[in-house]
Amino acid sequence: MGRYVMAFDAGTTSERAIIFDKTGSIVSVAQKEIKQYYPQAGWVEHDPMEIWSAQLGVAVEAMSKAGLTAEDIDAIGITNQRETTIVWDRETGLPVYNAIVWQCRRTTAICEKLADHKNMIRLKTGLVIDPYFSATKLKWILDNVEGVADKAKEGKLLFGTVESWLIWKLTKGRVHVTDCSNASRTMLYNIHECRWDDEICELLGIPMEMLPEVVSNSEIYGESDPGFMGGPIKIAGAAGDQQAALFGQKCFKAGDIKNTYGTGCFLLMNTGSEAITSRNGLVTTIGWKIGERVTYALEGSVFMGGAVIQWLRDELGIISKASETEELAKKVEDTNGCYIVPAFTGLGAPYWKPEAKGLITGLSRGVGKYHIIRAALDAITYQVNDIVNAMIQDSGDRPGSLKVDGGASSNNYLMQTQADISDIQVVRPECVETTALGAAYLAGLASGFWKDEADIVSSSASYDSFTPAISAQEREARISGWKKAVGLLL
Repeated sequence: MGRYVMAFDAGTTSERAIIFDKTGSIVSVAQKEIKQYYPQAGWVEHDPMEIWSAQLGVAVEAMSKAGLTAEDIDAIGITNQRETTIVWDRETGLPVYNAIVWQCRRTTAICEKLADHKNMIRLKTGLVIDPYFSATKLKWILDNVEGVADKAKEGKLLFGTVESWLIWKLTKGRVHVTDCSNASRTMLYNIHECRWDDEICELLGIPMEMLPEVVSNSEIYGESDPGFMGGPIKIAGAAGDQQAALFGQKCFKAGDIKNTYGTGCFLLMNTGSEAITSRNGLVTTIGWKIGERVTYALEGSVFMGGAVIQWLRDELGIISKASETEELAKKVEDTNGCYIVPAFTGLGAPYWKPEAKGLITGLSRGVGKYHIIRAALDAITYQVNDIVNAMIQDSGDRPGSLKVDGGASSNNYLMQTQADISDIQVVRPECVETTALGAAYLAGLASGFWKDEADIVSSSASYDSFTPAISAQEREARISGWKKAVGLLL
């Protein structure tokens, strides 16, 4: 058995490889940004070949940094930006089109035409009809890329989300699989019967021959080709990034909840063996499957989380780097009545308004850049709070804490404000790379690197916590202002 487990973290803006030891501590990390393509307003694409080459490159780099060989790596776990859609040629291994990224809104019109089928799709997949999910992205490729539909019907093309693409490339085309957490985000997968749904595929004109075999989140899928990393390494776990983070945060009990502050914000609540149908604008998804046991989750997605901070930097130019926002937000006592609703790519849960546009309201002559910076950070917490409340209403459980991770969770002002607005203790682990850690845990469980979940829980970890520190009256007033601002878009 190797001494370490390596996670491939195929994110929206970068590819990373992180090597963990038995305690879950980081031994080595390497990262490379990938290019974002915006062919039209609201369209977002990646180059699948760049995803592959960058991911392989950082894996080799992370091993080299730590002086490790393939024999030192017990297993690889993969986590990925989930709904991003790739179609490639079975023979050549070349993509027929760029990857259509989860953020892309080009399929809004296709979704509108599916409105009569929303109840059927919701009952089977747990999802609302939205351009966010993979199904309509795949349909768009079939309908708009010349020759693709015919080749797909002939069985010459394959579909997959990013983890499926990476496993196929790592094994040189020997393994075409997807894990059930990623499958549950396609809007093509029946989460109750754990199978691709032929009715939905027929409705969208998607040949089922394109679809990968669905496997559990923790099992040995195959081995990497020995030529890539100096020897074969077991590929033993995969999960969509948010499910991986739920697992990495050790949210193993029903009612446990976590939020990842990345480009967007993604809240998941473990609901155990029960697939709860939301009455409050959330989606139902598979958290993970280990053996024959399926764990479900409620999920709410905020499309613009850390991306709001990038907007302050790149479009407004009022900060030079994201880390400045914590100090600058504290230069003023409040937002002076200013609210930002960052619906730059529509509103996600619990509103689901893909046509919505962002706004700034409550502007007065006294509002300056520090107020806007503070309002932008506060907007993240209000969006998260909307989803926390929806989860409480759907599940009937009020969690004891909100576990947090992701890049923006390092901002203490943001975390304290989240605790204040949501009236909940916010708990941040010392290692905020819980997405990659979750993928590592899943792979290590399959390979025997970790014995079971209890073995994982017993590994060392330290945390920071943030406790609510404002009055109920102030909380209510601030949330009321937010609701009025959002109401202008509804």
